[in-house]
Amino acid sequence: MPQISPLMAGDPVRLGPFTLTGRIGEGGQGTVYLGYTSHGERAAVKLLHVKFTGDAAARSRFARELRAATRVGSSAYTARVIAADLDGDTPYIASEFIDGRSLREVVETDGPLRGPELDRLAVGTATALAEIHRAGIVHRDFKPDNVLIGPDGPRVVDFGIARILDSTGTVTSRAVGTPAFMAPEQIAGAAVGPHTDVFAWGSVIMFAATGRSPFDGPSIATVLSRVLTHDVDVTGLPGPLGEAVRASLSKTPADRPTAFDILGRLLGGSGPDGDRTVLMPRPRR
Repeated sequence: MPQISPLMAGDPVRLGPFTLTGRIGEGGQGTVYLGYTSHGERAAVKLLHVKFTGDAAARSRFARELRAATRVGSSAYTARVIAADLDGDTPYIASEFIDGRSLREVVETDGPLRGPELDRLAVGTATALAEIHRAGIVHRDFKPDNVLIGPDGPRVVDFGIARILDSTGTVTSRAVGTPAFMAPEQIAGAAVGPHTDVFAWGSVIMFAATGRSPFDGPSIATVLSRVLTHDVDVTGLPGPLGEAVRASLSKTPADRPTAFDILGRLLGGSGPDGDRTVLMPRPRR
């Protein structure tokens, strides 16, 4: 279970139908609380920081996060939205509570993943990205902190900077993301798309398998340079997984597989004439 901190002075004790009992975490845009409904259902309730409540641009970003998460819908590999209020004085988004630690915490505490654990992570996160992309969304910040390892497997969370794709299947915007898990096109400020999340997927799997980012360095400048120029050695990964990660980390977006292609490689499905038949993992209940 993630570490829950006590509420602080000034924190709300109720938001909409949720009674708040503690803090899950805090970011630049808001604070996430543990909340309970009257029926005892737990939720992760993200409250927009009070300093942003009068900021139209911040509210617009918060609304975009809700639209992105809602478009993905109910999935076994993401966290569904339970409720939201964007119009009141205390805008919030309440999502399904995932009872688990982040992938970063798991790896830093318990060490790198091996064997079936690593395979389950790779397949589960690739499935999540396939569902996100099928909904017309690019996550843009896929990293170990945004993968929660619940009792039923990995979940991809936090659509705070996710964007809805335009008719070209890409998004053009300023460089945003976490440097060690950004793709070359993000660093360049070029158009991003599902291929950008696929590059991040390769980086995250390498982190899970080795305990460090494949582009780790002593400074942000070094990290960004390595993302642009460094070829990652995947020889420590088993055959199909190593090949999927190697292809995902191509510097050229067009050379990367899709998330569906990755699933086909990992699960060994191929149809007539070489077409991939993706054998989706059985949904968890």
